[in-house]
Amino acid sequence: MSAQSGLNRRGFLTRISAAGGALLLGGCDQLSQSPTFRDILGKAEGATQRVQRFVLSHRSMAREFSESELSKHFKANGSINVEDASYQSMVRDGFANWRLKIDGLVERPTSLSLDELRRLPSRTQITRHDCVEGWSAIGKWKGAQLGPLLQSVGLKPNARYLVFHCADMMSPGAPYYESIDLIDAFHPQTILAYDMNEQTLPVPYGAPLRLRVERQLGYKMAKYVMRIEAVASFSAIGGGNGGFWEDRGYEWYAGI
Repeated sequence: MSAQSGLNRRGFLTRISAAGGALLLGGCDQLSQSPTFRDILGKAEGATQRVQRFVLSHRSMAREFSESELSKHFKANGSINVEDASYQSMVRDGFANWRLKIDGLVERPTSLSLDELRRLPSRTQITRHDCVEGWSAIGKWKGAQLGPLLQSVGLKPNARYLVFHCADMMSPGAPYYESIDLIDAFHPQTILAYDMNEQTLPVPYGAPLRLRVERQLGYKMAKYVMRIEAVASFSAIGGGNGGFWEDRGYEWYAGI
């Protein structure tokens, strides 16, 4: 597949996904709760995932851009702050006492400070963020590559997914969470970003740590990551669909 055809396909899938997301955001909550509609979404999601996995190599890269193409404004949508008192205390301390917990189906559960994460193998990339609401922006991200980090803790044979538990509460009793499979987890462009546009990641964009999984739509890019849990299934977490928005009708696989 040529580079141009790949870009055309990405743009086409982005428009289709954005249109579907806009339908849900536009007030079709009752429709999204319909068993028939959810079954249709599930079948479409499975088809999209199978097509992308077939057409694209597991190592194929999302397009990267030049410094001159950086967006002048990058919208900080979703949660732009965390009201929790312990999080606010960490902000005041520059996240000196923050630690990322990694557990679940791993051989060596661990926790890492921000300084320790900064010393791990990293990657810098300028990529386009495609939001389900229909907008896009190009930003520069630097962070620890997730693949080498997973290798260091050792995944157990029955691990199939990673669940990202976050500090922000989207509604009472509903903390934000997201999940990806191991194919995306080990992709070289999947990073735990701590810098944005050559500055320490700002709070509105998910400080101190944000997932970047560049071949999927923006709602997969979990902000305020506090814990990574390796699991065999996410059916018992949250609403059982793999993420906060997925529990509300969005597709789990948001590949573009």
